[in-house]
Amino acid sequence: MSGKEKQDIIFEIKKMKDEKNAIILAHYYQTGDIQDIADFVGDSLALSQKAASNNADIILFAGVKFMGETAKILAPEKKVLLPDMNAGCSLADSCKADDFKIFLNQNPGRTVVSYVNTTAEIKAMSDIICTSSNAIQIINSLPEKEKIIFAPDRNLGNYVLNKTGRDIIVWNGTCHVHEEFSLEAILKLKNENPAAKIIVHPECELPVRMVADFIGSTAALLQFTKQDKSKCYIVATEPGIIHQMKKENPDKNYIPAPPKDSTCGCNECNFMKLITMEKIYKCLKNEKPEIFVDNKIIIDALKPIKRMLEISEKLGL
Repeated sequence: MSGKEKQDIIFEIKKMKDEKNAIILAHYYQTGDIQDIADFVGDSLALSQKAASNNADIILFAGVKFMGETAKILAPEKKVLLPDMNAGCSLADSCKADDFKIFLNQNPGRTVVSYVNTTAEIKAMSDIICTSSNAIQIINSLPEKEKIIFAPDRNLGNYVLNKTGRDIIVWNGTCHVHEEFSLEAILKLKNENPAAKIIVHPECELPVRMVADFIGSTAALLQFTKQDKSKCYIVATEPGIIHQMKKENPDKNYIPAPPKDSTCGCNECNFMKLITMEKIYKCLKNEKPEIFVDNKIIIDALKPIKRMLEISEKLGL
């Protein structure tokens, strides 16, 4: 697509947004051009909060399917669009509803805390939803003796377990992006850039977390680079966030941490990158593909999501 064609599409998208009273919500892992056209850019917690509170008739989600489902659960009266229904999530796919139901039956009497990176069906089986921004605080808000199930990310779950010391059984799921960072390559980058700080998402494996100077959610990593005095960072999360980091502090250097088997030097989420400017234009024009969620699932899933939002609001998150 030429520069002029892109500008024409951007103009048409802005025009249609006004005409249709639509907003575009984009995750930090989208490409920079999509982040720039969005009405709101954030991590999963902030996007959930925004989906729950806006005056739009149409929400177009530049993200992946579970995010669109979450928006529909929080705003069932609105039309929620996803530019590509193939934009799934390896972590959500690692926790199937039928398997999870068996797991819950095998571990009765536990409070189920599920990560937002799950299908609507898993949310409907949960007691509370969390994000990487608030997982520790959500767990700590529960009574001290509470027995807990955490699903689906084993790395985030074990990170939370170690931080809180609570009685937690963790589902064995992973994110293909965060699971694949190469410790060896990160240490090599650190050796080549000794002043760089290693900043890591908690979905990363333990060896990668152990060499981190800072561990945090996508939003927390961004905030850290804004406040920290260092000038160089090795970033172990999906590299889309680097666009926002550069916008906030263009004088700093951000190096994407490489995966174990790649020559491209970065570790992108292929699902997130299915969303393109052209697909957003077509989606908004045709008002499809549209996200639909069964009414019973909406009712059941809304309770744990609202519980998360209420706890987050009380804690000022």
